[in-house]
Formats: sequence, C-alpha cells, structure tokens
Amino acid sequence: MTTILAYRFSAFGDVAMTVPVFTEFLEQNPHVQIVFLSRANFRDLFTGLPNFIFKGVDINDYKGFLGMRKLAKELNAEFTPDYVADFHDVIRTKILSRAFRRKGFPVHIIDKGKDAKDHLTDIWNIEKGPLKPNTERYADVFRKMGFTVELSHTYRTLSDNKAGIGFAPFAQHTGKMLPLEKSFELARLLAQKDKVYFFGGGSTEIEVLDKWVSQIPNSVNMAGKLSLTEELDQIARLKVMISMDSANMHLASLVGTRCISVWGSTHPYAGFLGYGQAEADVVQVKDLTCRPCSVFGDKPCYRGDWACLHEIDIQQITSKI
Repeated sequence: MTTILAYRFSAFGDVAMTVPVFTEFLEQNPHVQIVFLSRANFRDLFTGLPNFIFKGVDINDYKGFLGMRKLAKELNAEFTPDYVADFHDVIRTKILSRAFRRKGFPVHIIDKGKDAKDHLTDIWNIEKGPLKPNTERYADVFRKMGFTVELSHTYRTLSDNKAGIGFAPFAQHTGKMLPLEKSFELARLLAQKDKVYFFGGGSTEIEVLDKWVSQIPNSVNMAGKLSLTEELDQIARLKVMISMDSANMHLASLVGTRCISVWGSTHPYAGFLGYGQAEADVVQVKDLTCRPCSVFGDKPCYRGDWACLHEIDIQQITSKI
C-alpha cells in the first residue's frame, strides 16, 4: 500500500476543508494510505476515514528550526512514506519539507495562489473573478504525485432528521463579522418561528450568547457545552446553519447541512466557500468595488466604516430561509 504523509497545522477551517478532499481521494484510490499530521485537537474532524491515520501533535513541543527537525526525525522513525504532501506551506512546514527532501523523500507542496489572491484583494482592482477553490488546490497536490482525483463539490447529508436553525455570529476577525446588534435582531426574528441554537467559543462569546438567550425565547446557547464530535452531531441535525465566513461554515459542510454564509471584507472568490455550499446562499454587499480587501478578514477597513458589513440587511438572510 502506498503511504502519503501530509501535514497542515492551522487554521481550523482550512484543516476542516481537507476532510472532503481526503474522503474522495481515498475512495478513488483505495490502495493509498494517508498519515495526516496536524494539531491534536482537530482529531475528531477525521473520524471514520478509511486508510487514514491521524497523527496529532502539540506544536508548542516543536518550536523553531530545531523543533521541526526533531519532529521530522520522529516522523521518519515512525512512518516510511512514499510521498510527502505539504498542505500548508508556511515557515514550519517548509522546514519539515526540507528535512524530508534531504532524506530523499519526494515532497509536493500546495500552490496557494498567493499572487492571484494579492491581485484579487487589491482595492484598486475592479475586475474581480473567482479563483480556484482551496479544496482543488489540496487535490492538486495529489495530482502532482501522479494520482487521479475528481472532486464532486457536493456535501453528504449525515442526518435526515433536521430541525432548528444554527447561528454562529462570531468570527476571528472584525472584517468577517456582522455587527452584533444586527446578529441579535436576526436571532430574535428567527426564534419567532424556529428554535435557534447559538454556536461559538471562548469566555467572551459564551457570555454574550448567554445574555442573548436570556432575552430571546426559543433559543439555546451551545457554546462551550459540546465536544467537537457532539457539535458536529448537533449541526448535522439542523435544517440550516447561519455562519460568518468562519469554521462553522466548514463544519456544516462536513455533516451535510445547508449553510447561509455572511461575507464582509472577504469574498467567496478567494476559494474558501464551504464544500458543496451554494453560491445562492452567500450574503454579501455586491456593489462595493473595494471588496474583497482581505483573504482572511484580518486587515483594517480601507474606508474606515466597514460598509461591507454594516450595509448588509438582515432581510437578505431571512429571505433565504
């Protein structure tokens, strides 16, 4: 059996996007085994994959150049891969890749399309178009090795018993997040007809959502109460998830739940729309020539007013449900 050692350490949503690619690749190439190296707390994303070994590590145990060299030595002792796949291409994985190359292993590295993304997010560029989906960039790494893989770009529904609406109003960066007053009003309106389940993480988000639940009947806060496996199971049983351009959109894809996604300074054109999610379920301000100004939503607003988020009307979301 051919063994591929692959690695990506972050971010959560980007790692989640590898799951449907691995799933379909292994189905189409049953003679291949993947050993995937990532952060240990991402393990439950990959439950049930055939011919798949998850190798979880605490990246803090392997800091700097010497730490990555140590990790490469440990991996080389535990596994003997036929191919190595770098799905991250950052400094730490470059060190890993170099170490494996020096040992004679064929290493293939993701093309993240940095120049194309820089052009897409140039606010003076008014001719914007869609770039290659990131899932296809992952698949391209396998294709460089000589394997065949055709992605379906269709998610798989894990539960037919669906009820309620999930709502994940937070994101890591301001440029991705609907103003909280809008999110609160949206949740209040939704709860008049359906039970609303809030998702989030961290003490600040939990505190905000607990306050919302106290003010919005027919709502419940799931943040901080579930393991990753339990959260995936809950999302699988929702009839729809509402999420920012964040990890919850990708979790919905993993369990086959429709997601209405809200985009501010980022844009689906960059290739990060949830796997199998419909472009018709994207909510965004379309007539702002300055967006997208960021791939990840981590840049300050060029205009200073976050019009890409403040000009979104919550009726754009409710009308899709």
